Amino acid sequence: MKASSFEGKPYDIGFDWDNNYIYCSELIWKIYDKALKLKIGQLQTIKDFNLSSPAVKKKLKERYGNKISYQEIAISPVSIFNSHF
Repeated sequence: MKASSFEGKPYDIGFDWDNNYIYCSELIWKIYDKALKLKIGQLQTIKDFNLSSPAVKKKLKERYGNKISYQEIAISPVSIFNSHF
């Protein structure tokens, strides 16, 4: 898969790890992985994030209703920023 294969992909508000839609940190992670075989940042699952704030809970409810995929793989901008590769 080439980095150009991500061109024109719609933004992924659901943070799914597939390639149908893509979010910012996912794009960066996958380009580094595919082009340089570098895994920048630590992949996590949704349940690994702090989801306790009222604003986060509200946004999760808006996007997912009661069907939050806690096992979905995700990468955060902070994880990429803090990576030491």
